[in-house]
Amino acid sequence: MKQDALAIELGDDWNQKKVSMLEAKAEIEPALLEKVANALKVPKEAIENFDTEKAINIFSGTFNYHDNDNASIVSNNAIVNPLDKILELHKEKEALFERMLKEKDEMIARLESLLKK
Repeated sequence: MKQDALAIELGDDWNQKKVSMLEAKAEIEPALLEKVANALKVPKEAIENFDTEKAINIFSGTFNYHDNDNASIVSNNAIVNPLDKILELHKEKEALFERMLKEKDEMIARLESLLKK
Protein backbone atom coordinates (compact mmCIF):
# COMPACT_ATOMS: atom_id res chain seq x y z
CA MET A 1 0.00 0.00 0.00
CA LYS A 2 1.33 3.43 -0.88
CA GLN A 3 1.98 5.90 1.93
CA ASP A 4 -0.74 8.29 0.69
CA ALA A 5 -3.33 5.51 0.69
CA LEU A 6 -2.30 4.39 4.18
CA ALA A 7 -2.54 7.98 5.39
CA ILE A 8 -6.12 8.16 4.10
CA GLU A 9 -6.96 4.88 5.86
CA LEU A 10 -5.44 6.13 9.14
CA GLY A 11 -7.52 9.29 9.28
CA ASP A 12 -7.67 13.04 8.80
CA ASP A 13 -4.60 13.90 10.87
CA TRP A 14 -2.37 11.65 8.72
CA ASN A 15 -0.45 12.44 5.53
CA GLN A 16 2.26 10.82 3.42
CA LYS A 17 5.09 12.49 5.33
CA LYS A 18 3.74 11.35 8.69
CA VAL A 19 3.44 7.76 7.39
CA SER A 20 7.02 7.96 6.11
CA MET A 21 8.20 9.07 9.55
CA LEU A 22 6.19 6.23 11.11
CA GLU A 23 7.95 3.70 8.85
CA ALA A 24 11.32 4.98 10.08
CA LYS A 25 10.48 4.39 13.76
CA ALA A 26 12.14 1.51 15.58
CA GLU A 27 9.10 1.02 17.82
CA ILE A 28 5.42 1.91 17.45
CA GLU A 29 2.93 2.28 20.27
CA PRO A 30 0.59 -0.75 20.55
CA ALA A 31 -2.60 1.27 19.84
CA LEU A 32 -1.09 2.83 16.72
CA LEU A 33 0.28 -0.53 15.57
CA GLU A 34 -3.23 -1.99 15.87
CA LYS A 35 -4.62 0.91 13.81
CA VAL A 36 -1.97 0.42 11.09
CA ALA A 37 -2.58 -3.35 11.04
CA ASN A 38 -6.31 -2.76 10.60
CA ALA A 39 -5.66 -0.31 7.76
CA LEU A 40 -3.39 -2.85 6.06
CA LYS A 41 -5.89 -5.65 6.77
CA VAL A 42 -3.27 -7.85 8.47
CA PRO A 43 -2.96 -9.10 12.05
CA LYS A 44 -0.74 -6.86 14.17
CA GLU A 45 1.37 -9.94 14.94
CA ALA A 46 2.31 -10.10 11.25
CA ILE A 47 3.86 -6.65 11.60
CA GLU A 48 5.43 -7.34 14.99
CA ASN A 49 7.05 -10.58 13.78
CA PHE A 50 7.93 -9.43 10.27
CA ASP A 51 11.39 -10.54 9.10
CA THR A 52 12.53 -9.01 5.79
CA GLU A 53 15.07 -11.74 5.08
CA LYS A 54 12.53 -14.54 5.61
CA ALA A 55 9.97 -12.74 3.46
CA ILE A 56 12.46 -12.36 0.60
CA ASN A 57 13.45 -16.02 0.87
CA ILE A 58 9.83 -17.15 0.87
CA PHE A 59 9.01 -14.91 -2.10
CA SER A 60 12.04 -15.90 -4.17
CA GLY A 61 11.57 -19.58 -3.38
CA THR A 62 7.85 -19.62 -4.13
CA PHE A 63 7.39 -17.66 -7.34
CA ASN A 64 8.76 -18.59 -10.74
CA TYR A 65 8.20 -16.62 -13.92
CA HIS A 66 7.40 -18.64 -17.05
CA ASP A 67 7.62 -16.55 -20.22
CA ASN A 68 6.51 -19.40 -22.46
CA ASP A 69 3.29 -19.85 -20.49
CA ASN A 70 1.40 -16.67 -21.51
CA ALA A 71 3.48 -14.65 -19.04
CA SER A 72 1.89 -16.40 -16.08
CA ILE A 73 3.36 -16.64 -12.63
CA VAL A 74 3.39 -20.09 -11.05
CA SER A 75 3.06 -20.22 -7.28
CA ASN A 76 2.68 -23.52 -5.48
CA ASN A 77 1.04 -25.04 -8.58
CA ALA A 78 -1.45 -22.15 -8.83
CA ILE A 79 -1.35 -20.05 -12.00
CA VAL A 80 -1.95 -16.33 -11.62
CA ASN A 81 -2.62 -14.32 -14.76
CA PRO A 82 -0.99 -10.87 -14.43
CA LEU A 83 -3.91 -9.27 -16.28
CA ASP A 84 -6.31 -10.56 -13.62
CA LYS A 85 -4.08 -9.05 -10.94
CA ILE A 86 -4.00 -5.72 -12.79
CA LEU A 87 -7.81 -5.72 -13.03
CA GLU A 88 -8.05 -6.50 -9.31
CA LEU A 89 -5.70 -3.61 -8.49
CA HIS A 90 -7.71 -1.32 -10.76
CA LYS A 91 -10.92 -2.23 -8.92
CA GLU A 92 -9.20 -1.49 -5.59
CA LYS A 93 -8.07 1.87 -6.98
CA GLU A 94 -11.62 2.67 -8.10
CA ALA A 95 -12.98 1.76 -4.66
CA LEU A 96 -10.40 4.00 -2.99
CA PHE A 97 -11.26 6.85 -5.36
CA GLU A 98 -14.98 6.42 -4.60
CA ARG A 99 -14.26 6.52 -0.85
CA MET A 100 -12.18 9.68 -1.32
CA LEU A 101 -14.99 11.33 -3.30
CA LYS A 102 -17.53 10.39 -0.64
CA GLU A 103 -15.30 11.83 2.08
CA LYS A 104 -14.86 15.02 0.02
CA ASP A 105 -18.62 15.36 -0.37
CA GLU A 106 -19.13 14.81 3.36
CA MET A 107 -16.49 17.42 4.17
CA ILE A 108 -18.11 19.94 1.82
CA ALA A 109 -21.49 19.29 3.44
CA ARG A 110 -19.97 19.84 6.91
CA LEU A 111 -18.32 23.07 5.78
CA GLU A 112 -21.55 24.33 4.21
CA SER A 113 -23.37 23.50 7.43
CA LEU A 114 -20.80 25.45 9.45
CA LEU A 115 -21.03 28.42 7.07
CA LYS A 116 -24.81 28.53 7.45
CA LYS A 117 -24.44 28.76 11.23
